[in-house]
Amino acid sequence: MSFSQGFGNSNPFSGGIFGSGSGNSDSPRSGGSGGNRSGGSGSGEGRSRRPSALIITIIIIAVLVGIFVAASGFYTDVLWFNQVGYSEVFWTERLSRVLVFAAAFLVMGLLVWLSLFLAFRTRPTGAAQNVNDSVARYQSMLTSMRRLLMFGLPVLMGVFAGSAAQANWQNILLFFNQEPFGQTDPEFGLDYAFYVFTLPFLGFINGFLISAVLVAGIAGLLCHYLFGAIRIEQSGKFVIEKAARWHLAVTAAVVLALQGVNWWLDRYATMQDQSGNWAGAMYTDVNAVIPAQTILAVAAGLVAVIFIITAITKRWRLAIIGTAMLILTAIIGGGVYPFLVQEYQVNPSEQTLETEFIERNMELTRYAYDLDDMNQEFYDAQPMAEEGALAGDEFNVENIRLLDPNIVSPAFRQFQQFRPYYSFPDTLSFDRYEIDGETRDTVITAREVNAPSEGSWVNQHLIYTHGYGLVAANANTVTAEGRPEFTLEGIPTTGELASDEDYEPRIYFGENSPQYSIVGAPEGVSPMELDRPATQLTEEEAEEAEADEGRDAQYTFQGDGGPAVGNVFNRLVYALQFQAPEILLADDMTEESQILYDRHPRERVEQVAPYLELDQNMYPAIVDGSVKWILEGYTTSSDFPYSTQQQLESATTDALTQGAPALTGQVNYLRNSVKATVDAYDGSVELYAWDDEDPILQAWQKVFPNSLKPYSEMSAELMDHVRYPEDMFRVQRELLTEYHVTDPGTFYEGNDAWSIPGDPTSGEDVDQPPYYMTLQLPGQDEASFQLTSTFLPAAEADGTQRNVLYGFLGASGDAGTGEDGVKNENYGTMQLLELPRDTAIPGPGQTQANFDSNSAVAQQLNVLEIGGSDVIRGNMLSIPAGDGILNVQPVYVQSSGTDAAYPALRMVLVAFGEEVGHGDNLQEALDMIFDGDAGVEAAEGAGVDPDAVEQEVGVDPGAEGETAAPDDGQESPAPEDEATQDAGATQEPEEDTTSPAPGPVLDDADSQELLDRAGQLLNEKNEAWESGDRAEYYDAEIELDQVLEQLLENQDAQSQ
Repeated sequence: MSFSQGFGNSNPFSGGIFGSGSGNSDSPRSGGSGGNRSGGSGSGEGRSRRPSALIITIIIIAVLVGIFVAASGFYTDVLWFNQVGYSEVFWTERLSRVLVFAAAFLVMGLLVWLSLFLAFRTRPTGAAQNVNDSVARYQSMLTSMRRLLMFGLPVLMGVFAGSAAQANWQNILLFFNQEPFGQTDPEFGLDYAFYVFTLPFLGFINGFLISAVLVAGIAGLLCHYLFGAIRIEQSGKFVIEKAARWHLAVTAAVVLALQGVNWWLDRYATMQDQSGNWAGAMYTDVNAVIPAQTILAVAAGLVAVIFIITAITKRWRLAIIGTAMLILTAIIGGGVYPFLVQEYQVNPSEQTLETEFIERNMELTRYAYDLDDMNQEFYDAQPMAEEGALAGDEFNVENIRLLDPNIVSPAFRQFQQFRPYYSFPDTLSFDRYEIDGETRDTVITAREVNAPSEGSWVNQHLIYTHGYGLVAANANTVTAEGRPEFTLEGIPTTGELASDEDYEPRIYFGENSPQYSIVGAPEGVSPMELDRPATQLTEEEAEEAEADEGRDAQYTFQGDGGPAVGNVFNRLVYALQFQAPEILLADDMTEESQILYDRHPRERVEQVAPYLELDQNMYPAIVDGSVKWILEGYTTSSDFPYSTQQQLESATTDALTQGAPALTGQVNYLRNSVKATVDAYDGSVELYAWDDEDPILQAWQKVFPNSLKPYSEMSAELMDHVRYPEDMFRVQRELLTEYHVTDPGTFYEGNDAWSIPGDPTSGEDVDQPPYYMTLQLPGQDEASFQLTSTFLPAAEADGTQRNVLYGFLGASGDAGTGEDGVKNENYGTMQLLELPRDTAIPGPGQTQANFDSNSAVAQQLNVLEIGGSDVIRGNMLSIPAGDGILNVQPVYVQSSGTDAAYPALRMVLVAFGEEVGHGDNLQEALDMIFDGDAGVEAAEGAGVDPDAVEQEVGVDPGAEGETAAPDDGQESPAPEDEATQDAGATQEPEEDTTSPAPGPVLDDADSQELLDRAGQLLNEKNEAWESGDRAEYYDAEIELDQVLEQLLENQDAQSQ
């Protein structure tokens, strides 16, 4: 935007236009305006001048305002980059864009100007009488506008060319700062860097020059025609003057020469071709297309020379014949001949002839996506569950996650939000922390500010400025009532992970931060920012804050998080940027005020590292005393030889990411080259060169030498929270549906293609997302934090598909070693387990169907759905264990029709092969499958306690997660009533144990009647709770217990 304004303001003809506009009036010069001012003509003249002067003044003011607004945006960018410490990136990018714009502007402008200048200067004299009247009129008009066209058209075309060219600034910088890959392509023997860095640059330069020469040539030849150097005379004779002949010949020669260069470069571009069944140059390309392109390149050069000769000899026949022969050669060599080779030589023996080139594609695709060092092993998974089968898999079983981060956000809100001005995201993050010397998988999230959308400007931008603290819970255990077992909770923060003394809990930069906030004040000024609820203050804190009873604590930002707005000018430019006059006029601004904006961590990293693609998932972690957002950065290319391109948006979309911001574009080279962190308190950004062997990253390090730090500067604590990137894993697993095959013959036949399982819980046709788990896979020496996924066979031609497992993929994400700057050598190790084809191991979809069709599970789910509660199925986890695949799915229940509802774990489903187990906890479900002996003990707390669930009456949202009985002033039931109830409850089991046979099985009608009665009792129980009628509440609860007991007895009778 600033470029076009700049050239517009420097237009030398703008003053001329205004001058001619005022000078065309005869009255100012001929009426003797200096004489009688009271005369009619004089007063009329005066009146006619004032509007003209006013309009000019308005235009000048408008232009100046526009310049100021544009300049203010540039100025705020300078302030932002200076504050965040990446001014090098800002100035390098802007200067590069300006230089590329200027170069393209000058080349295009000079060529167009030179072409017009030569055409006009060599125009024939005396030819006007031989042209028709319409052309003669154009000659007259062009002559009068000659100066404007001579300079205006080149400037206009230069602006267009510069604007288009400056978008290629990254390719240009990479070309001049390229680093070798150290490996060469199998056809031409050129380093991969030629294809990634050099070829895109040469293609851009050549394409730009062809466009510039064509535009300049057309402009010149049109000028020749309009001035008669090229004409059809009235006699019908076609005439082309010498100057026009030279102009046309030179233009054609240059274009042909450049086209010859283009054909020569196309030879190398066949290595990047994606149009066939396999990427890269195949048999036909190598044996027909490349030789034809070589011939065409040479032929184009020869025809270019012929055009120069034509200009000298004045004989066009040879040039015309040469051009026709070139076109014919292009048709035959570029189309017909390759078609014949493909159709009659390759297709009949395609597998034999293409095997060599398919092998190239397989090898380089794996290299380009960092799959070349993947471990592939056969895993002889067994379909039958045997007693003690899980012995030796203790670690895998103990770490099975029951808390689904995609489901339990409402529970975090219910017990940890505390105030409506806080919020949690719908999908929580997943990490691991060390507690008491043991690494635990953890569901974690940030308690961010949720500023009111309506309210005063002061509230939105000065009061509600930040969130407070992280909240975390064990992934593999829950409370006895099925709630998250928090390890980091409350305000102030407490828990096994940390406390407020261990880290800075305030979150000014996050996923949900306001657009901008103004913070900071001199020492001694009363704080304005709302910090945390008064109910969470200690007495000492309340006294320090001088808070009245019920008033929340206040705080003043102490860091350096944004540009200063203490002076009037800075406040003015930011008032313009955010269209908020309050920034300029507010009385609460001080000389220490800062403005925090661009607060989403992704936005900040995108601005300081414009050359990176960023993963759509980021997560918070406590690192070195502060909250850090950790992001994954990728370097990509779409020009790698012989590598298959992937459409990033489709490859990274699954049940978890659909509708979320996704990576876009097509690439055929991908590296997780950068780990980025953003401090949640002050917004500081750190970029670490993670894959320091990536030549693309090395090139960018030369461009921006001070913007990236080596990973050796990462602290041990930060290393401990690095994980394998999700989007890269999604792209890799998409490729492995085909490229798991190592034999080119099998790859050609395509009879071992795989697919990614659909998500069995989403109800939509979308891929199942990958899951983080701490696992020890077969063949691995120790467990590690891994990202995992499974594979099914690809669908048949008729659309049918077997939902059985063919593969399991795990990628190790443990980078920490306990030492600063030392990376775990096993980080990034990928292991692919291939399952037997002759044994049907159920996939996620089939396992879900087995759960749903199991009568015992269905009965339990029916009970859970009593009263209209929603049953929510959690993530279906597939775990290699017990010489087979263990599938685990947590089941949650959430009340419907209330804002206070949250999902609570109620059941665990487990499957091994076709065997299905269920229970209140993981151990019960495992024992059901393995005949009471799984060979391993699940983690304590891996499920719910039925007695605790039964006794749970409700949750008081104000009690910070504690259970609470209704406080209605009535007395609790007498102790003797409770004793009587307990006695009655224990008497029935005694009768059952002495009974020689189970009771009669109820028919479907009686079972349905009991279910309906249970639902009615649950509604009565809820109504009694809401009305405060404790007696009715307990009566309904007792009868409901009895009905449920009958249903369970009936279920046991059916199973015997």
